[in-house]
Amino acid sequence: MKKIKILLVDDDLKNSMLLKRFIEADGYDVIYANNGQVGLEMYRNENPDLILLDINMPELDGFEMARIIRQSDKKVVIFFLTDRTDKVDRLHGFSLKGNDYIPKPFYPEELIARIHERFDSVTLDQDIEFTIGDTIFRPNLSSLTYAGETHSLSVRQTEILQMLAENIGRLVERDEILEKIWGDASYSNSLALNVQITYLRRLLNDPRITITSIKKKGYILSTEV
Repeated sequence: MKKIKILLVDDDLKNSMLLKRFIEADGYDVIYANNGQVGLEMYRNENPDLILLDINMPELDGFEMARIIRQSDKKVVIFFLTDRTDKVDRLHGFSLKGNDYIPKPFYPEELIARIHERFDSVTLDQDIEFTIGDTIFRPNLSSLTYAGETHSLSVRQTEILQMLAENIGRLVERDEILEKIWGDASYSNSLALNVQITYLRRLLNDPRITITSIKKKGYILSTEV
């Protein structure tokens, strides 16, 4: 699966590094620029799928960077991330064909959800459905339904859970998951897998379902009778 490449452009280095790691843990490829001029050069060299763009920056502000990009590129997705929340600024952002305008401060999970909504799509067998405990897992819809409530999964979460569901009650090795879903078993991808397993445990609120970690080996999805 091709990784979505994200260009983060923001002069707040500390918070940007935290946000970068958070997004990378969800399986995205993130590159960083600390001002608009560098960001514009990286955009031209790296061809990102999404630009996360602060507005107040030295050398070239976010609005001007977006204006330049939109002169020749109508397809790249642009999310403005900014503490400028006045109506006039929001309207200006959308007039520049920004795809979203997210006021600071925001929860990183909110940003991840918006990225998922924009990019994630799963092309799986439409007929596959798993009954796990009292939960219905539909990979083609990236959904979990339990007690009348349905929750959405990201592509990564869907792929991981499907591997576990296809081997319910049996160990699925970490390296097998990493190789199949991320393409390699690097340290950073291993950390990303840990994060996704944590998310899955939170989403699987059916008390009959357990994801057990076997240290340095892998995971077992099991259900109580």
